[in-house]
Amino acid sequence: MTTNEKISALRKLMSEKNIDAWIVPSADPHQSEYVAPCWKSRAWLSNFTGSAGTIVVTQKKSGLWTDSRYYLQATKEIENSEIELFKSGLPDVPTYLEWLDSELPDESTIGFDGKVLSINQVKNLKNKLSGMKLNYLENLIDEIWLDAPKIPQNPVMELDPKFTGESREDKFKRVREKMSEMECNYHVISSLDDIAWLLNIRGTDIDYNPVVISYVLVSKIDVVLFVNSNKLSKIVIDNLEKDGVIFQNYEDIFGYLSQLLETKILLDPDKTSQTLRDSIPENCEVILEQNITIPMKAEKNEIEIEGIRQAHIQDGVAMVKWLFWINENVGNIEMDEVSVAEKLERLRSLRENIKGLSFNSIVGYKENGAIVHYSAKRNTAKKIVKDGILLIDSGGQYLTGTTDITRTINFSKPTEIQKFHYTLVLKGHIDLATAIFPDGTTGSQIDTFARAALWNNGLNYGHGTGHGVGHFLGVHEGPQSISSRSKVPLKKGMVCSNEPGIYIENEYGIRIENVVVVEEKIVNSYGTFLGFENLTICPYAKDLIKIELLTKQEKNWLNNYNKEVFTKISPFLSIEEKQWLEEMTKEI
Repeated sequence: MTTNEKISALRKLMSEKNIDAWIVPSADPHQSEYVAPCWKSRAWLSNFTGSAGTIVVTQKKSGLWTDSRYYLQATKEIENSEIELFKSGLPDVPTYLEWLDSELPDESTIGFDGKVLSINQVKNLKNKLSGMKLNYLENLIDEIWLDAPKIPQNPVMELDPKFTGESREDKFKRVREKMSEMECNYHVISSLDDIAWLLNIRGTDIDYNPVVISYVLVSKIDVVLFVNSNKLSKIVIDNLEKDGVIFQNYEDIFGYLSQLLETKILLDPDKTSQTLRDSIPENCEVILEQNITIPMKAEKNEIEIEGIRQAHIQDGVAMVKWLFWINENVGNIEMDEVSVAEKLERLRSLRENIKGLSFNSIVGYKENGAIVHYSAKRNTAKKIVKDGILLIDSGGQYLTGTTDITRTINFSKPTEIQKFHYTLVLKGHIDLATAIFPDGTTGSQIDTFARAALWNNGLNYGHGTGHGVGHFLGVHEGPQSISSRSKVPLKKGMVCSNEPGIYIENEYGIRIENVVVVEEKIVNSYGTFLGFENLTICPYAKDLIKIELLTKQEKNWLNNYNKEVFTKISPFLSIEEKQWLEEMTKEI
């Protein structure tokens, strides 16, 4: 079926069930950012494949709401359908709730799948659409998406404490201590990365995200893992049972919770579905607070940090070999946005402890680089020749950590404006990397370090400057971020990206991204001051730097960084690669 035919089929069902509008988010029952194919109903319905967005269908209209990362991509992917694009975040663009409120009369019925909207999302719906009725007991998409994939049944692996730095028994103890402080008897955990972290397990149920589709219920005496049993080997079962884990089928979570009586249960309202909340009996007291595991997971221990350092050295070797290869071969052999990404993936596959990519590589050549989350397709990938600018954003999943790096490279004599733009981005990147700030400073407070050089020239970028990064987990991990919206204080051990950019529509995109970890820099009578240790090890585009725009401090940082890159990467390189890297990292 075409997109319009799917929408027509949905409207027919809506009419039969007296539903006036249907909401389709980008979500699964675990509030994951990236979801398994079986829950990609928004992508199936609309043909928009970005990771963030919401479709709303009424009997007369349909709309897609997505953020600035996907404006251009969404425009292309829905262009042959009736769906109207609403660019979230722009002035005068209504939210989908505001749009529904204006489009439908009071007493209308709004439908959605209660298993994929969180408690807080449903609360917001009720508040914003107070005159309307909600129907979330069934999922209409299931009735028209007849060939939907099944829930993945991939095997579960354990992650050795030599990588995690902490046994699951110790993690259970810490969680239970916090539960006692909060005076709760049970803690339901739905978010897959928290479950993987807590149990020291990993999986392959979601592309690029080493998680296991499951739920966990922590009590004062045991930990119940709701997971389909055919995913577990006998060794994994035995080891988990030794540490006090018992097993129930994945689908049994709702019935299990419904049997609890007169007890206190902790749920994260942002991570738990409304349907799961509704399965808890009324005689239980529900505490709605953030998952206890989230800040624990975010503040990496020394073994995790050292592992992440090693992962970035391995990743840096793959990146340098790829940069050498593409610079040597562009214009001499045929290549496009897809084939160069595949080449980098092959080079990563040769590195120590590699388990795959951390996301689908973003390779944007020339004007495609201006599409922030561009996704090249094999049949439409742009050919790469010895001309213009290429942006590549990629990363790897290693047993020791997760990487995420963006580099912008140039294949011909750069223009002055290209060098100007690149250098402003580099200045912001360095200024954030060298920032010192008091303990308790939030991501929103330091976001300006990365933007100041651009702002001073009337320029900006629409995405956040940095996101949290997991330890062999999600490449996007909260609660910390570096953006104007972040109210979370940065803490020692938190890992973030540092990725300012600039995007010139229909011409090129420039972004520079390293991963950093928060560390203590100064401790004195004024308190503790934090800063960043840089983790990513890979040279920048030397030919795009306008050196006279850099301050003395920025030059010193760049020269020291380049020295570190050469020292750590050169032992893994061929003679030719080492000579190239030596030239790329020469002192300026």
